[in-house]
Amino acid sequence: MRRSILSALVVLLSASLLHAQAPTAELVSVEKIWDKAPHNAFTDLTRFQNLFYCCFREADSATKGDGTIRVLVSASGKTWVEQVTLNEPGTDLRDPKLIITPDEKRLYLLCEGVSPTLGRQPRYATSMDGKVWTPLQKLLAKGDWLWRVAVNPADKRFYGASFNIHPSSGGPAPEKEWSLKTYASSDGSVWQLSSIMQVPGQPGETTIRFLKDGTALALVSRQGADRKGVIGTAKAPYRDWTFAATGLPLGGPNFIELPDGKLIAASRGFGKTPGPHTVLFAMTPTSLTPILELPSGGDCSFPGLYWHDDILHVTYYSSHEGKAAIYYAQVRVK
Repeated sequence: MRRSILSALVVLLSASLLHAQAPTAELVSVEKIWDKAPHNAFTDLTRFQNLFYCCFREADSATKGDGTIRVLVSASGKTWVEQVTLNEPGTDLRDPKLIITPDEKRLYLLCEGVSPTLGRQPRYATSMDGKVWTPLQKLLAKGDWLWRVAVNPADKRFYGASFNIHPSSGGPAPEKEWSLKTYASSDGSVWQLSSIMQVPGQPGETTIRFLKDGTALALVSRQGADRKGVIGTAKAPYRDWTFAATGLPLGGPNFIELPDGKLIAASRGFGKTPGPHTVLFAMTPTSLTPILELPSGGDCSFPGLYWHDDILHVTYYSSHEGKAAIYYAQVRVK
């Protein structure tokens, strides 16, 4: 009896400590920073040479038109300035992402190119100053969508997950099951297959990050089955993944490890108010817990995350004030 009581107390104490350590989030500020195109969406955010860089897609709608990638810059987040646009005639450029190269000397921009005649294939470009960019070059194979990549500090290589909606037929119609594979690259131009992620239910947009202890985490959205996302975990050499169900639908998921080890995720999700919103989550390797709903609604999400000066900086898009526009928020995490 005494042992049972002690065990119960240990469980309660552990749960109490975990609850006490769970991060909380407070919205410091939010503002609309761009809405000039008919549809402005799919953001990412980084900081390079003492400037914030925010990239996103401009087009006639979420799915139509030749998407153009626009890049804005800001020193502090208060004032944003147009920097550059990237386009490819006859091609819809989608889901741009910004990464600092392992040598920290260049910006690397990743996006998807979708063409009515040539199908879809990832593209990349690089810049040493954020103003002049190399021509867009294709990556991997037709049908692949290398959605986001990250640099592993341990081996200074790029890693990312690519999903393919018609892995067997080659298209054009989506198949019942999609593939999800990870790739690695030393320079961002030539990629090698790293692993096959066994995720059923049409896995799609996936963010991979590397924790301070070297563990790789993957936050995976799913478009089939119950449409609820999963979290993957792998140790070096990152070939064998285990997955945990989040029990939550995800759209455009992203996450970040803070200096104190806390994990904060962001995605299209469902918070306290009805309908989809851009939501911040407390994240563990096996769970997501909503902690803050950003001002948003309808067509929204695809957040960029960056930690700077003890503040979480967030970009995202939303249509809650009319047409889809780009927003920038500052969030205090405790």
